Amino acid sequence: MSVTVTTLKKMKDASDKITWITAYDYSFASLVDGAGIDAILVGDSLGMVMQGHDTPVPVTIEDSVYHTQCVARGVSNAMVVGDLPFGSYQANKEQAYTNAVKLMQAGAHTIKLEGGELQVETIKFLVERGIAVCAHIGLTPQSVHQLGGFRVQGRGDAATRLVEDAVAIEQAGAFGVVLEAVPQALAAEITERLSIPTIGIGAGPKCDGQVLVLQDMLGIYPKKSPKFSKNYMDGAHTIANAIETYVGEVKSSAFPAQEHSFD
Repeated sequence: MSVTVTTLKKMKDASDKITWITAYDYSFASLVDGAGIDAILVGDSLGMVMQGHDTPVPVTIEDSVYHTQCVARGVSNAMVVGDLPFGSYQANKEQAYTNAVKLMQAGAHTIKLEGGELQVETIKFLVERGIAVCAHIGLTPQSVHQLGGFRVQGRGDAATRLVEDAVAIEQAGAFGVVLEAVPQALAAEITERLSIPTIGIGAGPKCDGQVLVLQDMLGIYPKKSPKFSKNYMDGAHTIANAIETYVGEVKSSAFPAQEHSFD
């Protein structure tokens, strides 16, 4: 592995944009890795784009372990981030540790979980035991039913809470935080406040890095892709070319543009 959490921290400090993308199998992982992606997220989005569910809620830890194993075999340079699925970490920190270990043993270098201040003790517990943790706040897809759908988060009074969540996550020892579907000005404020990298998805261009779901950015997901995504196969000659263009646009801050962001 070439990219580590230390690499990402140095990239933030140097204002060098960080590129993430999802992948769920060996072939795409190898292709993405070869395109120069910094990190591959084996996201619970697999429930939607691979399994055909309406939300990621049905994904199990066994599903996540299997897909992490597949991805890990195709990667030689990128950091592999294993996603803890719904119900695999919320009960208590011991449950989170047990399932994080499963993902690490499957080939993940780091893990991601959803939640802010509520997950502080879990994050501390995992970090103290040698597991690098990325948190995820804003639109948290595992809580989509509670949130009332896939909606922008952090507007109005909720903005203060998101800032507090982000600060608490950093203090707990997380190496980074994914900001999903939050107003771009708020994401910029959080990015400025934190010393750890922010990875945006629908959070504007001021985040330290960006992540997209592979099937969305290739235009192959049969259902409607979110506003914050972009079809990089439009005009591309190959999938590899599309991914390389995505990497280049993130690095140059050409993506996300205004039409991929929320105010």
